[in-house]
Amino acid sequence: MSPGPARAALTEFVLKVHSRCDLACDHCYVYEHADQSWRRRPTWMTPEVLRAAADRIAEHATAHRLSSVSVVLHGGEPLLLGPERMRRTVADLRRVIDPVTRLRIGMQTNGVLLSERFCDLLAEYDVAVGVSLDGARAANDLHRRFRNGASSYDQVLRALALLRRPAYRRLWSGLLCTVDVRNDPVGVYESLLAQEPPRIDFLLPHATWDAPPWRPGTGGTAYADWLRAVYDRWRADGRPVPVRLFDSLLSTARGGPSGTEWLGLDPIDLAVVETDGEWEQADSLKTAYDGAPATGMTVFSHPVDDVAASPELARRRSGRAGLSGECRRCAVVDQCGGGLFAHRYGAGHFDHPSVYCADLKELVVHVNENLPAPVPVRLDADLSDGLVDRVAASTGDGDGDAIRQLVEAQTAIVRALLREVAGGLPDGGLGADGWAALTELDRRAPGSVARVAAHPYVRTWAVDCLAGTGTGARHGPGYLGAIAAAVASDAGVPVRVTVPVRAGRLHLPTVGTVLLPEVGDGTAQVDVGPGSLKVSAGDVTVAVRTDAGEDTPRWQPTRTLVADDMTVLLEDGDPHRDCHRLPVGERLDDAGATRWAATFAAAWGIVTDEVPGHAEELRAGLRALVPLRRSGDGVSEASTGRQAFGGVAATETDAGSLAVLLVHEFQHSKMNALLDICDLVDRTRTTDIVVGWRPDPRPVEAVLHGIYAHAAVADIWRIRADRQLDGAQAVYRRYRDWTAEAIGALETADALTPAGSRLLRLVARSMAGWPS
Repeated sequence: MSPGPARAALTEFVLKVHSRCDLACDHCYVYEHADQSWRRRPTWMTPEVLRAAADRIAEHATAHRLSSVSVVLHGGEPLLLGPERMRRTVADLRRVIDPVTRLRIGMQTNGVLLSERFCDLLAEYDVAVGVSLDGARAANDLHRRFRNGASSYDQVLRALALLRRPAYRRLWSGLLCTVDVRNDPVGVYESLLAQEPPRIDFLLPHATWDAPPWRPGTGGTAYADWLRAVYDRWRADGRPVPVRLFDSLLSTARGGPSGTEWLGLDPIDLAVVETDGEWEQADSLKTAYDGAPATGMTVFSHPVDDVAASPELARRRSGRAGLSGECRRCAVVDQCGGGLFAHRYGAGHFDHPSVYCADLKELVVHVNENLPAPVPVRLDADLSDGLVDRVAASTGDGDGDAIRQLVEAQTAIVRALLREVAGGLPDGGLGADGWAALTELDRRAPGSVARVAAHPYVRTWAVDCLAGTGTGARHGPGYLGAIAAAVASDAGVPVRVTVPVRAGRLHLPTVGTVLLPEVGDGTAQVDVGPGSLKVSAGDVTVAVRTDAGEDTPRWQPTRTLVADDMTVLLEDGDPHRDCHRLPVGERLDDAGATRWAATFAAAWGIVTDEVPGHAEELRAGLRALVPLRRSGDGVSEASTGRQAFGGVAATETDAGSLAVLLVHEFQHSKMNALLDICDLVDRTRTTDIVVGWRPDPRPVEAVLHGIYAHAAVADIWRIRADRQLDGAQAVYRRYRDWTAEAIGALETADALTPAGSRLLRLVARSMAGWPS
């Protein structure tokens, strides 16, 4: 009934489409560092290699049912392909991969050869463009020069001027700047900001313990000092543009993902294809030693699964376990993550902290001491124990009031996140009118604000927006306008706001989606009236009735699932719902929605009959059910997003299976909410534990999650076994044994806080009287 073990999947692929470059940057890891394999490789990727790579990616996406993959065109310099080869390259990728999954194509370029012809081509195939620039002319000329020593600065600025044009602006993904501490940090920041980029990415120059980075004679933490100066100015400016390094640190400070391999403990899900078809690890490893990125595999001989399973990548996906002992003991390891893997190399191995260890630690501490808007304060010990008792007891009896307390805490967290997003808005910037409207609506209709804020995918958007990742970054702070419009619609209060349109879709959370294919990516003015919306974008004006509840060519309302005393949203339209580890489905047709309604009503009847305590809790906290894409093998699957309390995603299945999935996943949702406000895991004691439901050792928090969820599943099957349902006894014993064994292992590990240990004891006590 629950999802089976997940094989490691890769979702990002870097294709080295051209192995030469028209610049001679002296800090380039491809040509100037230890690995010199470029010398033996073909100049460009042949059509045969490209098609084999595309086939492997499509094969992998199909096997793992990936909702999307990213392909980054890299080099060398990818624009050296020329327009015709580039067209064939992106057309082949689209032709092979688009039919099986959503394909995002990006390109990193020095910008020298970017032209209108290239921009038209890239726009036609929807290719995002990142450009390298190290600052103003003097800063950029320190490294980014032609072989004859001439500056590339003017050519790059011409490229950026092209990307700022309205026709091409949507292509531009941001600026990449390699730090040189000899340059003035604030001057570099200001020069980059002057180009009006959608994002800035600061990179530390590649270095190892064998080839350490240049430092001024004073030594110390020069790189931390440089980045700290930029961070402070960026904060003072109101965070006018996403900066990946800083957004990553802010995200990890709140327990979120890092969104980058440079920091944090996110598993690495990237592989590289060289021009000759060789699979490689991240090519930053070229800075370590000759042959460091090699896997010994090619796109002709090995599928992506083999690359993902290689020991080299496995270590980089193993979290703390793959770090040196010094890193594992460090107080900031969850944010630093040991730094970039390549930067740990020295004396023939990677079992070191980063060569930038002191700098990273100093920067992390500085950011943590200057967080812009902290999440609400954790509960004190007495309150924590009381809530833990009630939530732990809910493995059987149920406590709706405890869940309502979690809901209130989650709403407070979402409010804090919304304030944090708004705090980074420039005066008059997109989202400013939405925030003003939301503030006024909170005064006039606080209940409507609370209802919309409780929607699971409002928090998902806010966390991603602040981290600069996913659809949250794509919609940006302007989505505050969408939230305000949704609140106004709920409250019946007239309001006018500007709302982002992405891929021709304007979405209002909990309300529905207006279809504006003519707009593509842009903005629209939304006027909310009683039971109606008027949407204006350029020459396009659309009027819809939000109280009609039926699809029209321009309007897809958010539908509901109703069963006796329970109503939840059937969420198949929110762009931020794709936060689960399984791929979400597309908008359901009427027949599909009708099937879901019938199955949910029957499943709800089963839950209320078999486990009424869980029904009470689901009634208090479940907000949305997201249909997942059907799996090829027909196995029932479900998932809960870490940042999406009250949302459960599931594949279409029978009522009995859906009943179990709802209870199972809502246990995970409750645990996530409890972890937001209570410290249950002792972060100073890191260990992995073998459990029955997974083949790989699991970290302590994941084990605690599994115990809490599987105890509830075992309880359902215990009741079904008592009723002599066929096969129920064996399923009950499996879940009971898994849970009991994991409780024993977690007790032995001694890796929980007093509150966590209390919860574990209470779950164990609730199972004590169960039959063997």
